[in-house]
Amino acid sequence: MQLNQITEALEHIAQIIHRTPVYQSSTFNRLTGKQLYFKMENLQRTGSFKLRGALNKISHLSVQEENKGVVAASAGNHAQGVAYSASKKGIQSTIFMPVHTPKAKINATEAYGAKVVLTGESYQESYEAACEYQKEYGATFVHAYDDPIVMAGQGTIGLEMLQQCSFLDAIVIPIGGGGLIAGVASAVKQLNPKIKVIGVQSEGASAAYNRFYQTGDAVLKHVEGIADGILVKKTGVNTFPIIRCCVDEIVTVSDEEIASAIILMLERQKMFVEGAGASAIAAVLSGKIQHIGKNIGLVVSGGNVDLDRLPYFNSIAKHSRPKKVYG
Repeated sequence: MQLNQITEALEHIAQIIHRTPVYQSSTFNRLTGKQLYFKMENLQRTGSFKLRGALNKISHLSVQEENKGVVAASAGNHAQGVAYSASKKGIQSTIFMPVHTPKAKINATEAYGAKVVLTGESYQESYEAACEYQKEYGATFVHAYDDPIVMAGQGTIGLEMLQQCSFLDAIVIPIGGGGLIAGVASAVKQLNPKIKVIGVQSEGASAAYNRFYQTGDAVLKHVEGIADGILVKKTGVNTFPIIRCCVDEIVTVSDEEIASAIILMLERQKMFVEGAGASAIAAVLSGKIQHIGKNIGLVVSGGNVDLDRLPYFNSIAKHSRPKKVYG
């Protein structure tokens, strides 16, 4: 992906998206012995980075395509991004979501005017159902991650981070299907190839990790975990070549480590972030990423989570509360 595709994407979406802030925390810095810079995409419109890619894709539609509407498959955040972007243009949207999608994401998607269809246990089943709908009705499919226009939209986070923190040594990014990390890594490596890009997956959905290191199944039969936004059974055809080229390392984190990061963010930053959004934080707090320098950027990818899950997060976090993780 060329840098000009990402800069053009920012021009298309800048009037609608938030330029999200970068926060620091003395507590997290003390725990890690690093200077951490949190890119707060949980404060983005619709509560997630996904708006960027969806908005960029929908801004490229022709009038004829707009008239036929759009269809998408999503674990939740992409759904809201598509629904919001379509509503801005008066376009009909139909979203297929896994049956276990948090209620907060379903309700928000419907509130933006989309028709929601719940089907399948994971993104993959929802995706297949959405493809059948697209064939039948001729709507434009807005892919959650495996589309260069969508990836370019997500890559605008990389542009912003380097404008806000040009001195970063590394950036840590969650991975589901790979659209976020592919876009951000493309931008970062073209602007400053010395910056390390580290990906993070849930232990219960490690398709990109397996493929990157050629270990285990590259296509998973089952995914599970609390980070529903990154529970994807396989990486994208378009995303993985960029991951292989531009990403330096991928690690996995457990549900306990993710839950601990969620609770610590709530206690110290007064931010209730979702599992996928906390995964990059969990990777650093757990000490799984070594030799990445002093100044570390973390993409907090989203904050759409059901409040009634908080007691469960707290119960499993007790088994993995972070101590100082770097010497």
